[in-house]
Amino acid sequence: MTENRLPLSFYDSFDTLTLAQKLLGCELVHDSPDGITSGIIVETEAYLANDPACHAFNRRTARTEPMYGPAGTIYVYLIYGMYQCVNVVSNHENIGEAVLIRALQPTQGIELMQLRRSERRKNNGFDKKLVSLNELCRGPGKLVQAMGIDRALHNNQLFSESNLYITPPLINDFDIQSSKRVGINVGVDLPYRFTIHNNRFTSK
Repeated sequence: MTENRLPLSFYDSFDTLTLAQKLLGCELVHDSPDGITSGIIVETEAYLANDPACHAFNRRTARTEPMYGPAGTIYVYLIYGMYQCVNVVSNHENIGEAVLIRALQPTQGIELMQLRRSERRKNNGFDKKLVSLNELCRGPGKLVQAMGIDRALHNNQLFSESNLYITPPLINDFDIQSSKRVGINVGVDLPYRFTIHNNRFTSK
């Protein structure tokens, strides 16, 4: 596959809310030792510095330090003690904002993604069966498992030498729907979740 990653100029050209929408339709690619997996970004959530749901809202910490780096930096964090989530750092340096990638429409390496998800299900005590295409990357924890994304990618840069990167849009003709974000306890009324309208791969 010919690499065609988005440059730094793409990420730092937009405010966080705009970037969350501009990422829709783009392809997230992980060129891992196991093989290439990828998916079209169909759902995102924006987290702003003045937003109580943002990790950088209260203070700057070692955990959130990558959020203060250049736009296009990868921010990976653990939720519920078991699921990783992948974010794209946004806005200018030293601000502390990011876009959460919430769902993908799988495009490449589907069998590898199914294997990874099935192994995770087995390890968690569920039947080891293939996950359906619709469910493969529907949700931030699921897509990280399917794509083989881990903490080793934390604080890398999508626009540089990282083997995780984003390419220009594969689809452009769609409507964007905004709504409240999912799975948070504060800032719940902010319409910072963006989806490709009527796409069957967005989270429930």
